[in-house]
Amino acid sequence: MSLITEVHDSLPYIDAEPSASARQKAAQLINAELAPEHSSTLHPSIPASPQQKFSPLFQQEIDRKATGAPLTGGIDLTRYEAPEPPTRNSDTEPPNLTEWRETLRKAYTSSSHLTKRHENLSLLEAHGKNAWLIGNSQLEEILRVMEKELADTKGAAEEVNRQRKIAQDASVGELTSLEETWKRGVGAVLDVELASEALRMQILDQRRSAAQQHER
Repeated sequence: MSLITEVHDSLPYIDAEPSASARQKAAQLINAELAPEHSSTLHPSIPASPQQKFSPLFQQEIDRKATGAPLTGGIDLTRYEAPEPPTRNSDTEPPNLTEWRETLRKAYTSSSHLTKRHENLSLLEAHGKNAWLIGNSQLEEILRVMEKELADTKGAAEEVNRQRKIAQDASVGELTSLEETWKRGVGAVLDVELASEALRMQILDQRRSAAQQHER
């Protein structure tokens, strides 16, 4: 159920467009009813925003973006590059087994990365085209559904406006007659009030004159 009930009582096809001065006076009346903090405070009917809870890493990235700091860190891509073999100062120097083990570990990491990348590229070449076409087809179907819903909504809105225009155009004569009757009624009430006031003043004058003659 809506928290705010909206009732539009306007007759756009009958009522004349308000003038600039009328709009200004209406705006002044509206602003006079608004609270001073209406532009900075949410309406009571609007619920408060839920409290956001981010992980420390995500919050760190949000803070970095807020301060405009450059992006640092991330994945070190040098680990996937082919390592250079350890160098020796002379041919007679025995090889450093620790350096060779580290080089071998890096070479294994790079080889595994290249193998997986080759597999993924092969799968993409074999099935990527069909997956891309299927994805495009699904997106086109979603677009068609949304366009149809938009067209149906626009058609319904146009039909409502058309029916409203027909109803208002058919009621122009009746509304004009009622307005003229109302104006005549208000005028008659004012005439009665003026006549009553004139009669009251006449009675007061007669009483005042009678009182003055009685005193003499």
